[in-house]
Amino acid sequence: MALSGKLIGYVEISKTGDVFHDLFRHSPHKMVAATPDKVHDCKLHEGERGAVGSVITWHYTHEGKKKFSKQIIEAVNEENHMIVFKVIGGDLVDELYKSFTIILHVEPKGDGQVATWTFEFEKPDTSVPYPTSLMDYLCNLVKDLDAHNSDH
Repeated sequence: MALSGKLIGYVEISKTGDVFHDLFRHSPHKMVAATPDKVHDCKLHEGERGAVGSVITWHYTHEGKKKFSKQIIEAVNEENHMIVFKVIGGDLVDELYKSFTIILHVEPKGDGQVATWTFEFEKPDTSVPYPTSLMDYLCNLVKDLDAHNSDH
């Protein structure tokens, strides 16, 4: 029996939601320039960059290993700065999880903003760990991008 799970991580940021929304949706090459130790490339395979239904592959280093994640953009909400990525290839679904969806959402909080990562996943059995390490990685990536962008 498959086990469904959900994991949520929050990062307070100084940049506005549209900056992060634009980075992840339209300008992933800027992430490569800002965090070359974490993100190496984001290739567009099908569709228009940032459009619902487009297929992309992220190349990144996580836990000291080069990995990739092929994803389809399932949904976008410009107003709420939300993007839904369904993972369709790579380590996450080829080796670990039966299904994996990543949602990035940025919203105002007090004087600043908060970036929220949500993972919705299905584990084949209890031996597969919760993706806490990947959550830490993505939260740290947002912190690095926030710090990098505030330098300019």
